[in-house]
Amino acid sequence: MNTFYDLTAKTPSGEKINMADYKGKPVLIVNTATQCGLTPQFEGLEKLHQAYKDLGLITLGFPCNQFAGQEPETNENMVQSCLVNHGVTFPLSEKIDVNGPNAHPIFKFLKKEKGGFLFSTIKWNFTKFLVDQQGVVVKRYAPTVKPATIEADIKNLFS
Repeated sequence: MNTFYDLTAKTPSGEKINMADYKGKPVLIVNTATQCGLTPQFEGLEKLHQAYKDLGLITLGFPCNQFAGQEPETNENMVQSCLVNHGVTFPLSEKIDVNGPNAHPIFKFLKKEKGGFLFSTIKWNFTKFLVDQQGVVVKRYAPTVKPATIEADIKNLFS
């Protein structure tokens, strides 16, 4: 895996998602969970998705159950829960690991490109990464950073 565009993921129903399909578009990647104290961020992420999708922003949620079992839903129920409880219409992947030996290749890549404070591991749900139109990881955001705070960086990618 040399570039972001070499990576793939799967939808909750098992269909392949090719990052190469997003060439020329900025991508906001977030590890999510439906039972987390930060779950209200889904609404802010959806607002960003709605505000910038027509300009090309791709928002991708990667559900993860590695933090205190806060994503207990099955792949099928998780999508429904996000839609019904939080209005989420942006795509979600199947449940993945973001840390450890089974960490998803996308998160291995993201962590390698933008390590965290002290360590590169993902520390909690709702860690966010912004990838520019050339597939370069331009910024990593801590779980507590609200989606509205990211909007200026997204706007800058379109200017």
